[in-house]
Amino acid sequence: MAKSLKEEFTKGIIKENPVLRLMLGTCATLAVTTAASNAIGMGLATTFVLVCSNAVISLLKIIPDKVRIPAYITIVAGFVTIVQLLIKAYVPALNKSLGVFLPLIVVNCIILGRAEMFASKNPVLPSIVDGLGMGVGFTAALLAMGIIRELLGAGTVFGIPILSNFMDPIIIFLLPPGGFFVFGILIAIAGKLSAEGKAPETMGCAACPLAASCSKVQEKCEKEGGKA
Repeated sequence: MAKSLKEEFTKGIIKENPVLRLMLGTCATLAVTTAASNAIGMGLATTFVLVCSNAVISLLKIIPDKVRIPAYITIVAGFVTIVQLLIKAYVPALNKSLGVFLPLIVVNCIILGRAEMFASKNPVLPSIVDGLGMGVGFTAALLAMGIIRELLGAGTVFGIPILSNFMDPIIIFLLPPGGFFVFGILIAIAGKLSAEGKAPETMGCAACPLAASCSKVQEKCEKEGGKA
Protein backbone atom coordinates (compact mmCIF):
# COMPACT_ATOMS: atom_id res chain seq x y z
CA MET A 1 0.00 0.00 0.00
CA ALA A 2 2.78 2.42 0.97
CA LYS A 3 4.68 1.58 -2.21
CA SER A 4 1.57 2.14 -4.30
CA LEU A 5 0.96 5.54 -2.69
CA LYS A 6 4.60 6.48 -3.25
CA GLU A 7 4.27 5.60 -6.94
CA GLU A 8 1.08 7.66 -7.21
CA PHE A 9 2.86 10.64 -5.68
CA THR A 10 6.11 10.47 -7.63
CA LYS A 11 4.63 9.83 -11.08
CA GLY A 12 3.42 13.43 -11.34
CA ILE A 13 6.83 14.92 -10.68
CA ILE A 14 8.77 13.62 -13.71
CA LYS A 15 7.28 10.58 -15.48
CA GLU A 16 3.77 12.04 -15.85
CA ASN A 17 4.50 15.69 -15.11
CA PRO A 18 1.26 17.45 -16.11
CA VAL A 19 3.08 20.32 -17.84
CA LEU A 20 6.30 18.87 -19.21
CA ARG A 21 5.08 15.36 -20.09
CA LEU A 22 1.29 15.57 -20.53
CA MET A 23 1.29 19.13 -21.91
CA LEU A 24 -1.64 20.27 -19.76
CA GLY A 25 -2.14 23.75 -18.32
CA THR A 26 0.34 25.29 -20.74
CA CYS A 27 -1.61 28.55 -21.10
CA ALA A 28 -1.24 29.45 -17.43
CA THR A 29 2.29 28.07 -17.40
CA LEU A 30 3.51 30.42 -20.11
CA ALA A 31 1.54 33.40 -18.83
CA VAL A 32 2.45 33.52 -15.13
CA THR A 33 6.08 32.37 -15.16
CA THR A 34 7.64 35.78 -15.81
CA ALA A 35 8.49 35.81 -12.09
CA ALA A 36 9.29 33.02 -9.65
CA SER A 37 6.88 34.39 -7.04
CA ASN A 38 3.98 34.26 -9.51
CA ALA A 39 4.93 30.71 -10.48
CA ILE A 40 5.00 29.36 -6.95
CA GLY A 41 1.79 31.21 -6.07
CA MET A 42 -0.09 29.69 -9.00
CA GLY A 43 1.43 26.27 -8.30
CA LEU A 44 0.40 26.23 -4.65
CA ALA A 45 -3.10 27.48 -5.44
CA THR A 46 -3.57 24.78 -8.08
CA THR A 47 -2.19 22.10 -5.75
CA PHE A 48 -4.69 23.06 -3.04
CA VAL A 49 -7.58 22.87 -5.50
CA LEU A 50 -6.30 19.56 -6.92
CA VAL A 51 -6.04 17.86 -3.54
CA CYS A 52 -9.38 19.11 -2.22
CA SER A 53 -11.37 18.49 -5.40
CA ASN A 54 -9.88 15.00 -5.82
CA ALA A 55 -10.87 14.12 -2.25
CA VAL A 56 -14.47 15.34 -2.64
CA ILE A 57 -14.99 13.82 -6.09
CA SER A 58 -13.61 10.50 -4.86
CA LEU A 59 -16.22 10.51 -2.10
CA LEU A 60 -19.10 11.45 -4.40
CA LYS A 61 -19.25 8.37 -6.63
CA ILE A 62 -23.05 8.69 -6.65
CA ILE A 63 -22.92 11.52 -9.22
CA PRO A 64 -24.84 10.41 -12.36
CA ASP A 65 -22.72 10.13 -15.51
CA LYS A 66 -24.89 12.62 -17.41
CA VAL A 67 -24.04 15.47 -15.05
CA ARG A 68 -20.60 14.45 -13.79
CA ILE A 69 -18.63 17.13 -15.70
CA PRO A 70 -20.88 20.05 -14.56
CA ALA A 71 -20.74 18.60 -11.04
CA TYR A 72 -16.95 18.40 -11.14
CA ILE A 73 -16.69 21.99 -12.38
CA THR A 74 -19.02 23.16 -9.58
CA ILE A 75 -16.90 21.40 -6.95
CA VAL A 76 -13.66 22.77 -8.40
CA ALA A 77 -15.16 26.28 -8.65
CA GLY A 78 -15.99 26.20 -4.95
CA PHE A 79 -12.38 25.51 -3.97
CA VAL A 80 -11.05 28.03 -6.49
CA THR A 81 -13.31 30.67 -4.94
CA ILE A 82 -11.90 29.85 -1.49
CA VAL A 83 -8.32 30.16 -2.79
CA GLN A 84 -9.04 33.40 -4.64
CA LEU A 85 -10.65 35.03 -1.60
CA LEU A 86 -7.75 33.99 0.64
CA ILE A 87 -5.13 35.32 -1.81
CA LYS A 88 -7.08 38.53 -2.35
CA ALA A 89 -7.29 39.06 1.41
CA TYR A 90 -3.73 38.14 2.43
CA VAL A 91 -1.59 38.47 -0.72
CA PRO A 92 -3.26 41.16 -2.85
CA ALA A 93 -0.10 41.76 -4.90
CA LEU A 94 -0.07 38.11 -5.99
CA ASN A 95 -3.76 38.29 -6.82
CA LYS A 96 -3.08 41.28 -9.05
CA SER A 97 -0.11 39.58 -10.73
CA LEU A 98 -1.99 36.36 -11.49
CA GLY A 99 -5.02 38.28 -12.73
CA VAL A 100 -7.57 36.26 -14.69
CA PHE A 101 -5.46 33.09 -14.57
CA LEU A 102 -6.36 32.53 -10.90
CA PRO A 103 -10.12 32.06 -11.46
CA LEU A 104 -9.35 30.16 -14.67
CA ILE A 105 -8.01 27.33 -12.49
CA VAL A 106 -11.64 26.18 -12.60
CA VAL A 107 -11.22 24.96 -16.17
CA ASN A 108 -7.60 23.87 -15.88
CA CYS A 109 -7.23 20.61 -17.81
CA ILE A 110 -5.02 19.14 -15.09
CA ILE A 111 -7.73 19.38 -12.44
CA LEU A 112 -10.62 18.19 -14.59
CA GLY A 113 -8.43 15.46 -16.08
CA ARG A 114 -7.44 14.02 -12.70
CA ALA A 115 -11.05 14.25 -11.50
CA GLU A 116 -12.33 12.31 -14.50
CA MET A 117 -9.48 9.81 -14.95
CA PHE A 118 -8.44 9.10 -11.37
CA ALA A 119 -10.44 10.56 -8.48
CA SER A 120 -13.82 9.36 -9.75
CA LYS A 121 -12.51 5.77 -9.98
CA ASN A 122 -10.32 5.42 -6.89
CA PRO A 123 -10.56 5.65 -3.07
CA VAL A 124 -10.03 8.90 -1.20
CA LEU A 125 -6.45 8.44 0.03
CA PRO A 126 -4.92 7.51 -3.35
CA SER A 127 -6.89 10.37 -4.93
CA ILE A 128 -5.44 12.86 -2.44
CA VAL A 129 -1.93 11.52 -3.02
CA ASP A 130 -2.45 11.68 -6.79
CA GLY A 131 -3.61 15.30 -6.55
CA LEU A 132 -0.67 16.19 -4.31
CA GLY A 133 1.84 14.55 -6.66
CA MET A 134 0.40 16.25 -9.74
CA GLY A 135 0.31 19.55 -7.87
CA VAL A 136 3.95 19.24 -6.81
CA GLY A 137 4.93 18.40 -10.39
CA PHE A 138 2.96 21.36 -11.72
CA THR A 139 4.49 23.70 -9.12
CA ALA A 140 8.01 22.42 -9.83
CA ALA A 141 7.60 22.99 -13.58
CA LEU A 142 6.24 26.50 -13.05
CA LEU A 143 8.94 27.34 -10.52
CA ALA A 144 11.73 26.13 -12.81
CA MET A 145 10.37 28.24 -15.66
CA GLY A 146 9.80 31.23 -13.40
CA ILE A 147 13.33 31.17 -11.97
CA ILE A 148 14.98 30.83 -15.38
CA ARG A 149 12.88 33.53 -17.04
CA GLU A 150 13.17 36.00 -14.16
CA LEU A 151 16.90 35.37 -13.74
CA LEU A 152 17.75 35.86 -17.41
CA GLY A 153 15.06 38.43 -18.17
CA ALA A 154 15.37 40.68 -15.12
CA GLY A 155 18.55 39.51 -13.36
CA THR A 156 16.63 38.69 -10.19
CA VAL A 157 15.09 35.69 -8.42
CA PHE A 158 12.11 36.36 -6.15
CA GLY A 159 12.97 40.03 -6.62
CA ILE A 160 16.51 39.62 -5.23
CA PRO A 161 19.22 40.91 -7.60
CA ILE A 162 21.48 38.09 -8.79
CA LEU A 163 22.90 38.94 -12.20
CA SER A 164 22.36 42.71 -12.14
CA ASN A 165 26.04 43.45 -11.59
CA PHE A 166 27.32 40.91 -14.12
CA MET A 167 25.15 41.23 -17.23
CA ASP A 168 22.31 43.20 -18.75
CA PRO A 169 18.88 41.52 -18.57
CA ILE A 170 17.80 39.64 -21.70
CA ILE A 171 14.30 41.08 -21.96
CA ILE A 172 13.09 38.51 -24.48
CA PHE A 173 12.92 35.89 -21.71
CA LEU A 174 10.09 37.90 -20.13
CA LEU A 175 8.21 37.92 -23.44
CA PRO A 176 6.23 35.04 -25.04
CA PRO A 177 9.09 33.91 -27.35
CA GLY A 178 11.41 33.51 -24.36
CA GLY A 179 8.71 31.59 -22.51
CA PHE A 180 8.31 29.13 -25.38
CA PHE A 181 12.08 28.71 -25.60
CA VAL A 182 12.47 27.87 -21.90
CA PHE A 183 9.39 25.66 -22.07
CA GLY A 184 10.89 23.65 -24.93
CA ILE A 185 14.20 23.21 -23.12
CA LEU A 186 12.46 21.95 -19.97
CA ILE A 187 10.31 19.53 -22.00
CA ALA A 188 13.47 18.07 -23.54
CA ILE A 189 15.10 17.69 -20.11
CA ALA A 190 11.97 16.06 -18.65
CA GLY A 191 11.85 13.64 -21.58
CA LYS A 192 15.46 12.68 -20.99
CA LEU A 193 14.95 12.19 -17.25
CA SER A 194 11.86 10.05 -17.81
CA ALA A 195 14.01 7.60 -19.83
CA GLU A 196 11.52 7.54 -22.69
CA GLY A 197 12.10 7.88 -26.38
CA LYS A 198 15.14 5.58 -26.55
CA ALA A 199 15.90 3.96 -29.88
CA PRO A 200 14.89 0.26 -29.95
CA GLU A 201 18.43 -0.92 -30.65
CA THR A 202 19.71 0.68 -27.45
CA MET A 203 17.07 -1.07 -25.33
CA GLY A 204 17.83 -4.65 -26.32
CA CYS A 205 15.40 -7.49 -26.91
CA ALA A 206 14.93 -8.17 -23.20
CA ALA A 207 13.23 -4.81 -22.70
CA CYS A 208 10.88 -5.27 -25.66
CA PRO A 209 7.28 -6.20 -24.68
CA LEU A 210 7.05 -8.40 -27.81
CA ALA A 211 10.20 -10.38 -27.03
CA ALA A 212 8.27 -13.56 -26.10
CA SER A 213 6.22 -13.65 -29.30
CA CYS A 214 9.33 -12.76 -31.33
CA SER A 215 11.24 -15.77 -29.98
CA LYS A 216 8.33 -18.09 -30.79
CA VAL A 217 8.28 -16.86 -34.39
CA GLN A 218 12.05 -17.37 -34.58
CA GLU A 219 11.77 -20.94 -33.30
CA LYS A 220 8.96 -21.74 -35.74
CA CYS A 221 10.94 -20.37 -38.68
CA GLU A 222 14.01 -22.38 -37.72
CA LYS A 223 11.99 -25.59 -37.50
CA GLU A 224 10.51 -24.96 -40.95
CA GLY A 225 13.94 -24.15 -42.38
CA GLY A 226 13.04 -20.55 -43.12
CA LYS A 227 14.34 -17.23 -41.89
CA ALA A 228 12.76 -14.92 -39.33
